[in-house]
Amino acid sequence: MSPTAPLVPVPALAEGTLRIVALGGLGEIGRNMTVFELNGKLLIVDCGVLFPEEHQPGVDLILPDFSYLEGRLDDVVGLVLTHGHEDHIGAVPYLLRLKEDIPLIGSQLTLALIEAKLQEHRIRPYTLTVSEGQIEQFGPFECEFVAVNHSIPDALAVFIRTGAGNVLHTGDFKMDQLPLDGRITDLRAFSRLGEEGVDLFLVDSTNADVPGFTAAEREIGPVLERLFADVRKRIIVASFSSHVHRVQQVLDAAQAHGRFVCFAGRSMVRNMGIAARLGYLRVPEGILVDLKDVDNLPDDKVVLMSTGSQGEPMAALSRMANGDHRITVGPGDTVILASSLIPGNENAVFRVINGLLKLGADVVHKGNARVHVSGHAAAGELLYCYNILKPRNVMPVHGETRHLIANGRLAELTGVPAENVLLADNGSVIDLVDGKALTVGAVECGFVYVDGSSVGEITDADLKDRRILGEEGFISIVAVVNRTTGKIVSGPDIHARGFAEDDSVFDEITGKLNAALEEAVRSNIDHTTYQLQQVVRRVIGTWVNRRYRRRPMIIPVVLEA
Repeated sequence: MSPTAPLVPVPALAEGTLRIVALGGLGEIGRNMTVFELNGKLLIVDCGVLFPEEHQPGVDLILPDFSYLEGRLDDVVGLVLTHGHEDHIGAVPYLLRLKEDIPLIGSQLTLALIEAKLQEHRIRPYTLTVSEGQIEQFGPFECEFVAVNHSIPDALAVFIRTGAGNVLHTGDFKMDQLPLDGRITDLRAFSRLGEEGVDLFLVDSTNADVPGFTAAEREIGPVLERLFADVRKRIIVASFSSHVHRVQQVLDAAQAHGRFVCFAGRSMVRNMGIAARLGYLRVPEGILVDLKDVDNLPDDKVVLMSTGSQGEPMAALSRMANGDHRITVGPGDTVILASSLIPGNENAVFRVINGLLKLGADVVHKGNARVHVSGHAAAGELLYCYNILKPRNVMPVHGETRHLIANGRLAELTGVPAENVLLADNGSVIDLVDGKALTVGAVECGFVYVDGSSVGEITDADLKDRRILGEEGFISIVAVVNRTTGKIVSGPDIHARGFAEDDSVFDEITGKLNAALEEAVRSNIDHTTYQLQQVVRRVIGTWVNRRYRRRPMIIPVVLEA
């Protein structure tokens, strides 16, 4: 396997060469976005978000870095969306804020989900609905769409034909042979494309380190049926708000056991409404009830279908666990977490589980019952794909580093030469010409944070300050110094937050601080207030570190009279 190229200036793109630039989704689960460039035109595949981890306090979402597209948005001939999950469509509104008329290409359900999201941003997109087997031309890119099976209906892979070579991008997929909607990954199309020639294969890596085959979705139905039969009080099922198949299984189990279903969470209500309207979700007559009517039903007749399976602080399930939701969870209630853990969310999810258990609920999750199966192909399925397609070059995508490496090793096992397996990072630039793909450099590709209404204004330095404030505390010192005499005429007044209960702990350092300030004034008649503030910071910081082994944020203010 070839190593990722160092961060070096990227050469000018030669005429007739296809350039691939990864702007997200490599080394992480989320933020998927890939740019294809040929003869001055750009085609984008996916534009998703990454959800923040605990070391990114206050951040709502993380976007791909669009700076590579700066000044080039008029060259974008289309944005292909492989499916409707947030890590593939969630950043579209932020890209369309920069240029609203970028054409969006995707399946019926995918476009319906993104259109609903864009409506909240007051953006009316230009869209083109495509389906499996359809071929469309976008500038120099001919795109053929292929049905793939995933944990959301209507997912598509895209085969991109160009004069420089052919690229197959799977999006997220698995090879469930008995899917609930009967729509399997089209291996016959894969075989045909393999015969035509796949010069570069961009392939989902999320389960590449999982042996064997991903279990079928239909295995979940009987488990839910048994759980519903045994529970005597309310049932709360938490899942992704776009997991139509899981919601269908919950509706079917509820109908079989005479229960009503209530959707809890704004995105759940919106997405399932869209899925039902388009025919992807079959809702039994009279089974749905509004949240405000749940309290009027017997506990043994209620199923709540909720958001919050990843421990998101503002999602319905987290608020139930914290006791600040209108639905009160109590003894005898059963909560089913019908999802996998996204890496980085473990602590948040376990915090929600612990909160629910303290309230007396029974919690069922993937660790103690088969209530979820993954939407991603495991190693056995990937091996089938490599053997069917026989790609010349492989670029694992969508996964953490361990997933990408595992996927690359699978490609090698099936005969792909090690030098043709490209382990790329976000920002990597790959050129494809004459059937050979090479990493030629990398562009800057940082995190873009969404924090409230601000986009890109929060930096890593700001997050570091937030972590310090949250973990180490805050100390402010205000002193007034007579410039002529060098004496302290007021203060120093020292106040702390999140550090010590009583500011009197600073009494022992006040004398030393006064002496250091007066010495600094006397020894340097041309001193600045900034220099005096640095003296305060050094004295207080050294003392706090030695005395308490802490490194709080220190804000010194020195005024001269």
